[in-house]
Amino acid sequence: MNRFSKWTALAGVGLLSVNIAHAQIVKIDGSSTVYPITEAVAEEFQKAKKNAIKVTVGISGTGGGFKKFCRGETDISDASRPISKKEMEACKEAGIQYYEMPVAFDALTVVINPKNDFVKSMTPAELKKMWEPAATGKVMSWKDVNPAFPDVPLKLFAPGADSGTFDYFTEAINGKSKASRTDFTASEDDNVLVQGVSRDKGGLAYFGFAYYVENQKKLKAVPIFNGKEAVLPSPQTVENGTYAPLSRPIFIYVNAKSLEKPEVKAFVEYYMKHSPELVREVKYVPLPAKAYTLNMEHVAKKKIGTVYGGEEAIGVKIDELMAREAKY
Repeated sequence: MNRFSKWTALAGVGLLSVNIAHAQIVKIDGSSTVYPITEAVAEEFQKAKKNAIKVTVGISGTGGGFKKFCRGETDISDASRPISKKEMEACKEAGIQYYEMPVAFDALTVVINPKNDFVKSMTPAELKKMWEPAATGKVMSWKDVNPAFPDVPLKLFAPGADSGTFDYFTEAINGKSKASRTDFTASEDDNVLVQGVSRDKGGLAYFGFAYYVENQKKLKAVPIFNGKEAVLPSPQTVENGTYAPLSRPIFIYVNAKSLEKPEVKAFVEYYMKHSPELVREVKYVPLPAKAYTLNMEHVAKKKIGTVYGGEEAIGVKIDELMAREAKY
C-alpha cells in the first residue's frame, strides 16, 4: 500500500489515529482535497521531530473545517477554496486572525465509468445543463444532456455542501457557489464518490485530481473544452493554464495566535519548506518556490487576512496567484 492509499483508507474514519496524550499537539481539519498534502507533511514532520509533536488531521470538508477554525478549535484549516465572506465574519466575531497560505494547484477532475464509451469530452455548458438547480428531477438521462448521447440513466455523485470542491465547481460551472441540483449522491469522503462511479456505467462525479490518479484503473477522466480545445487534467495542463475553468489554488489557513506556539510555528515552517516535493508526491501541482517563501514573509511582516475578500478563485492561474500574493 503506497502513502496515498494508506491515507485515503484512513480518511474514511475522518481523523488519522494518533496518540494525543502528548502535550504538544497541532490540530488541523478541513478539506479532503488538501488532506493528502497536509497528512504527507504531518507524517514527515512527526518523523523529523521523533514524535515529540503530534499532528491530528481531520477531513470535515472546507466548510466544516472553517466552522471549527473560526470557533478557535483548530490551529490550521485545510481549504480547497478561499475563505468565504460569512466565514470571514465568523472569524472576526470570534477574534480569530489568520494567515492565508496557498500550498498547491489542483485540477478538479470530472470522472465517468470506464465502460462509458460515448463521452469523448464535455463542455462547461453540458456540465451546467447536468448540474444546475433546474436539472433537478428533469435531466435524468445522458440523452437529456446532449441528444447525441444514448438514453442511459444519469447517476451523479459529488462532494457535500461543506466541501470547497462543491463550492468551486458550482461557481465555475453554474455561476453561483452552492447553486446545484439536489438529486445526487453527496459525500465528504471522495472514496465514496469513486466507488459510486466505478460501479455504474451512467455514473459521473467530480473531485480532486489526486483521487482520480489513485483510482484511474476504476475511472476515466473527461477532457473539458476550454473554448479552444478539449483538455485532460494533468500537472502540465494546470501549469500551462489550458485546463480551464477547473484548475484552482488550494490553501491552508493558520490561526495567527496559534502560530505563536513553537510546535505550530515549527510545523508551518516545515510545511512551507517541504511542500514542493510532497505536493508532487501526492499528485498535485506545486507552486513556484517563491510562493512558499512569500507565505513565510507574510508571517514575518504580520500580513494577516485574505487577498480574495470572500470571493472564489475561479480561473486564477499560477502566475496570477503569485501576483495576487505579491500585492498582499
